Amino acid sequence: MSVMIASPGDVTEERNLIRDIIHEWNDINSKATECVLLPVGWETHSAPDLGGRAQEIINKSVEHCDLLVGVFWTRLGTPTGDFESGTVEEIKRHISEGKPAMVYFSTAPVAPQSLDAKQYAALGEFKKWCFDQGLVESYDNISDFSEKFRRHIQMKVRDNPELAKSTSQESVDFLEVYRSARDGAVNERLSEEAKRLLGEAAQDKNGTVMHMRYMSGQAIQTNGINFADSKDRRSIARWEAALEQLQTEELIVARGYKGEIFEMTDKGYEVADKLSQAAN
Repeated sequence: MSVMIASPGDVTEERNLIRDIIHEWNDINSKATECVLLPVGWETHSAPDLGGRAQEIINKSVEHCDLLVGVFWTRLGTPTGDFESGTVEEIKRHISEGKPAMVYFSTAPVAPQSLDAKQYAALGEFKKWCFDQGLVESYDNISDFSEKFRRHIQMKVRDNPELAKSTSQESVDFLEVYRSARDGAVNERLSEEAKRLLGEAAQDKNGTVMHMRYMSGQAIQTNGINFADSKDRRSIARWEAALEQLQTEELIVARGYKGEIFEMTDKGYEVADKLSQAAN
């Protein structure tokens, strides 16, 4: 499922955040739903071409998208000749085909002297047009946007199951490529200590890692092996870093409030299996 990101140039942080949240959604949901969300934007899906109007060239690269996410703050964007701006053209062409669009307007404060009066006025007119078309959303700051978009993308896929179908072989193949790339990226980020700790935890009958602290030192244990030499602070620091890395990558999860017991996640077992296969 391709997700077009449409916006003027004053919401770069939001554009990056949309991509991050989409990748997060994939990591959590792609296996269960057999669906991958693919973020699409002119900066990543368009190449230089002197064959026509600039926006028409961009349209060819993004017109196949299933869902659109539009974000605005103080600007509407540069007119294309046919529409008020390139972003507006992308949105209006998209909804004219009966495809769903999620549009957000920032209400974050802005210094008056930094405003382009014509752009701000044009944005106001477009905002009125959007309100006449259906439901739009506003947000106060980047944290508010993050919370809302993360919730809304989950709802959009859930409530539009036809968008999430992966019936074609191409979709199935892409899903496998995505999983391989995701797991491969994790493998490359893991330290040798983290890989070894994960491999042993996967073989532990309970799938747990114990991190115990004593007056004389510490112990990091799994599958009957203690990895931290309590007399060597350098060793302890190295294995503590490995443990933290496994948590960050969501390969293990802490149980209890003291951070003493960690359990393998489904993702952790998958990565451990791939590491084992690669080693053999």
